[in-house]
Amino acid sequence: MLNPEEFEALVVEAVAGMPDQILGYLRNVAITVEVWPTPAHLARSRVGPGYTLFGLYEGIPLIRRDSGYNLVPPDRITIFQGPIEQFFRTPEAIREQVRKTVLHEIAHHFGFDEREIRDLGY
Repeated sequence: MLNPEEFEALVVEAVAGMPDQILGYLRNVAITVEVWPTPAHLARSRVGPGYTLFGLYEGIPLIRRDSGYNLVPPDRITIFQGPIEQFFRTPEAIREQVRKTVLHEIAHHFGFDEREIRDLGY
């Protein structure tokens, strides 16, 4: 298991590795790390029994924002360390899953739904 700082560094690395064109659209987005999803996280994401979350996007996707979008709290992307480390055991596999999870949640920020993201391999 990685310590919290090591895991957070993987998240920072995943974000920093994104193209500038994507990074330019990540305004008013907070990316955080938590150890495990709470029951509230699971309920909001409609995760069924026996499933868990690697990440969660909460906010207003870019494609749904209009001229009235202002003075709102930041969108939030949360990456969950515990589930990722539970399913992926090697440092390389953890790094790759963090990268995929960050990309998956950023895709939600752009307005992609679960099916579209899965079709892209994330």
